[in-house]
Amino acid sequence: MANNGEQNQTEAGRHQEVGHKSLLQSDALYQYILETSVYPREHEAMKELREITAKHPWNIMTTSADEGQFLNMLLKLINAKNTMEIGVYTGYSLLATALAIPEDGKILAMDVNKENYELGLPVIKKAGVDHKIDFREGPALPVLDELVKDEKNHGSYDFIFVDADKDNYLNYHKRLIELVKVGGVIGYDNTLWNGSVVAPPDAPLRKYVRYYRDFVLELNKALAVDPRIEITMLPVGDGITICRRIK
Repeated sequence: MANNGEQNQTEAGRHQEVGHKSLLQSDALYQYILETSVYPREHEAMKELREITAKHPWNIMTTSADEGQFLNMLLKLINAKNTMEIGVYTGYSLLATALAIPEDGKILAMDVNKENYELGLPVIKKAGVDHKIDFREGPALPVLDELVKDEKNHGSYDFIFVDADKDNYLNYHKRLIELVKVGGVIGYDNTLWNGSVVAPPDAPLRKYVRYYRDFVLELNKALAVDPRIEITMLPVGDGITICRRIK
């Protein structure tokens, strides 16, 4: 059996291998945060789903454990009940939300890949929170357009989390700002995009990072000047921008 030091090195190495989502310069400092604050408090179902997702070939798409903890706390602080998630993957952030909202809370969850969602669904069911989730397979924009058409949906959501196709983030925002209530929160994930938002034009970036960077930069500029919201950008995970609707 490996000792604790060897185990920590293995976990840290694996974390780097699948794509280091933390923006901290020190791997050791990030590992300290996980082992001191996140893992000791992590719900057993969250841990199980995190470990299942780590074996998936696209595990870089998952929400980081520290971000999952942050979302869970945020939802409790704002007493969120009616929520939405665009981009589900295997459901780690979805589970964080489902565990945070009350028993009669609801999550409208959308993703183009139901197969990934079903990978995490047994864990979500075991946690006893699957009844809170209304999963829709397919693109989110048509669903959002239908919601916006009905004025009773305007201002009806307490919290919305977006972790999906970056080239549609601004299209999502145009619709979500109508659906979230005044005082409600929208969270946009990946707004620091592997740190590429400050990379020089000739920086050697992965193809997908370079492709989506301009869309992320465009979103960040738009959110910064949107008078309907107040924002804070946090270096948690791959960067998350929290938007609170004020009018």
